[in-house]
Amino acid sequence: MTTPTIGVLALQGDVREHLTALATADALARPVRRPQELAGLDGLVIPGGESTTMSKLAVTFGMLEPLRAFVRSGQPVYGTCAGMIMVADKLLDGREDQETFGGIDMIVRRNAFGRQNESFEAAVEIAGVPGGPVEGVFIRAPWVESVGAAVEVLATYDGHTVAVRQGNVLATSFHPELTGDHRVHAFFVDLVRRARS
Repeated sequence: MTTPTIGVLALQGDVREHLTALATADALARPVRRPQELAGLDGLVIPGGESTTMSKLAVTFGMLEPLRAFVRSGQPVYGTCAGMIMVADKLLDGREDQETFGGIDMIVRRNAFGRQNESFEAAVEIAGVPGGPVEGVFIRAPWVESVGAAVEVLATYDGHTVAVRQGNVLATSFHPELTGDHRVHAFFVDLVRRARS
């Protein structure tokens, strides 16, 4: 099977770390900044960063509707932290004008785990990711308040949902790309491979 090509939305956030993690997981990874760069992708990662800034930049660069169409098409998408917010159908504690790409029938609370100085790391057991817990880096992280019937909860931490999947769309509250453990990215790359077959 040929190596899948996975884009990393490069409007803002920790793009380089995702490119490295995807390459380690045997994907061809490339940054995506313009609508035409979505063509030919087998999957897309929406990184952490600042969700309100990402939302504004997506509008400014004409990416909002193309990204929504990409998600709706059933292509695999993985959102981390701010990326989780961007793939949520509904958002709490965001700006009134904040847009999301949608894709997962969930309500996400922005900055739910606290401010920047309350960031932390924790071991998280994720359904479908073998080898024991992964180290989750939580930086101004959201959590999932509620999910629809089609959403699979993959992980919880301290009583809150922190990893979910609906169809080909995956999301985590935390940043696995900031650790040396790339099993979550390997899980996503495997999802991309299955979607292509």
